[in-house]
Amino acid sequence: QGHVVESGGGLVQAGGSLRLSCAASGRTFSSYAMGWFRQAPGKERREVAAISWSGSNAYYDESVKGRFTISRDNAKSMLYLQMNSLKPEDTAVYYCAPQGATPDYTYWGQGTQVTVSS
Repeated sequence: QGHVVESGGGLVQAGGSLRLSCAASGRTFSSYAMGWFRQAPGKERREVAAISWSGSNAYYDESVKGRFTISRDNAKSMLYLQMNSLKPEDTAVYYCAPQGATPDYTYWGQGTQVTVSS
């Protein structure tokens, strides 16, 4: 847990790619597996990818499996999400947080907007 800043979002055409970054501080990287979450308008925030502390194990929601890749650099306290073959349904605000975080989690960052045009 701690301060996080998400970046890398933007407007892209369907089929395009983006790489999201999360700069973390505090206990976020020292204590927790991490995940990327997204929230589309009118939808609940949900986890789409997660990675173990060591980076050796990763998990993906069915909606992004095969298209997104989560990675981390503990030495730099950075979390990444490589997003390929983007679809309009991927449009959302993306957040990083400890894996399994629920909406009442206290330490959400501002997120980064990803908009995919058709």
